[in-house]
Amino acid sequence: MSATELTLTRPDDWHLHVRDGALLAAVLPDTARRFARAIIMPNLKPPVATVAQARAYRERILAALPEGADFQPLMTLYLTEATTPDDIAEARESGFVHAVKYYPAGATTNAASGVTDLSRVYPVLEAMQRHGLPLLMHGEVTDSAVDMFDREPVFVERHLTPLRNDFPDLRMVLEHITTREAAQFVQDAPAHVGATMTPQHLLMNRNAIFVGGLRPHHYCLPVLKRETHRQALMAAATSGDPSFFLGTDSAPHPRHAKESACGCAGIYSAHAGIEFYAEAFEAADALDRLEGFASFHGADFYGLPRNTDTITLKRESWTVPEEVDFGGVPGVPLRAGDTVAWRLTD
Repeated sequence: MSATELTLTRPDDWHLHVRDGALLAAVLPDTARRFARAIIMPNLKPPVATVAQARAYRERILAALPEGADFQPLMTLYLTEATTPDDIAEARESGFVHAVKYYPAGATTNAASGVTDLSRVYPVLEAMQRHGLPLLMHGEVTDSAVDMFDREPVFVERHLTPLRNDFPDLRMVLEHITTREAAQFVQDAPAHVGATMTPQHLLMNRNAIFVGGLRPHHYCLPVLKRETHRQALMAAATSGDPSFFLGTDSAPHPRHAKESACGCAGIYSAHAGIEFYAEAFEAADALDRLEGFASFHGADFYGLPRNTDTITLKRESWTVPEEVDFGGVPGVPLRAGDTVAWRLTD
């Protein structure tokens, strides 16, 4: 299927980092222009670990929205070994906390407060299963003996399969999946297990990190994988399976934090957050399935109403700026200085 114009029910972003302070105010308009809602990641410093902290963060996000923007932040709690079943009950009763995020300790940006051993939070997981609150998972092991490119499949085998057996009714989302094994796990799982997919993992393989030299702005976690894995992700994303839905994992870091001796993991994609997916689905001749992936599957999984307004994309090439403002410091967006094939119309 090819088209020159594409109208979609307004999509949602089911995995997003907007940070805080000046950086929040700088990046939030890109998301609010494209998406009606977004699941907001809680890995601030300190982490958003309580309902009170989530309420305050939500208020800061709403205050940072451009005038007239119609956007709803869907808050999450950061799962720590100090989280209690009472915290889960309070989160469910709040009406604005929609999930709890699991980070293995040290797995990614601001994950130092993460869980060292899943068995230590089993009472909390039981409470989440009872209250129907989804567990969002950064699905990688942090065992130094495991190769960086194998951290996700080992997590699936070592932790995710036992977790599903121990908590058969726990609603789970395997975030930003990158491998054939993760996609297969979700395809084989019950309907209350889902997965988000990022634009970078659908559009690029690990060669993109090294083309012409080291490309720090293509470094993210989980890291980009082999082409065979990218193809498996594309097949899953475009299959129409409602277990798979859009989650950009857009993660802004200042240029100097990426271009350093120990660069940060994260790719900023919110400036073309839906346009990149249109490219990917067009390349797979599956534009007719983009709306389900972007606009329906995630809302249905979270038990939220589908959006009723629409956005329109035109097949019109535009050039991404070399730099964007990240709250007074420069940042480098995905595909900086290069072109995007689809443009969001006003």
